[in-house]
Amino acid sequence: MENKIICVPGQRLCRLDSTHTLGKGTYKRQDYIYSSLAGIVNVDNTNNKISVVEVRSKDKTIVPAPGDIVTAMVTTLNQDMCKCLITSVCGHELNETYRSSLRRQDVRMKEIDKIDMLQCFRPGDIILARILPMTEAHTFKLTTAENELGVVIACSEYGHPMTPISWTEMKCTKTSVVEYRKVAKIVQDTTGENV
Repeated sequence: MENKIICVPGQRLCRLDSTHTLGKGTYKRQDYIYSSLAGIVNVDNTNNKISVVEVRSKDKTIVPAPGDIVTAMVTTLNQDMCKCLITSVCGHELNETYRSSLRRQDVRMKEIDKIDMLQCFRPGDIILARILPMTEAHTFKLTTAENELGVVIACSEYGHPMTPISWTEMKCTKTSVVEYRKVAKIVQDTTGENV
């Protein structure tokens, strides 16, 4: 009977080198392969030159990994950062939410010193963001410093839905009041539907 290695999300599995590569349920951090799932480690040796390290899980628990695009809801904010709850990873809805934060310097790439968090986000906004490499255990850091990332769904201060009118503004559908946001660029997929 073969020994099965059980792992948890964030557990270092082995060195990423010329004999081992990433498989499903794993991610790379500082030249090592880490698990992004709770499950059983499987090393596929069918290719004699390189082994594929993957994690198999019966439970479809998904944990955000560095580089993943996530959907999150802004819960609180101040001048330096906003706190968010991650609700989905790469389009897959999560069974539970994960706490995360978005620092002012990670909102956009240019004019970082001029960023006013209150003109970028509001509590209740739904944002698309990318997971940054982890610096602390169980703390997810986000960035919206790409055109496709930022606010995708927002309500005005009166509680009505808003639509984007520019990269920095959204307009209330009922009152026509314009509010500032860091708006995500809407990307069209090949079928012509908004993604």
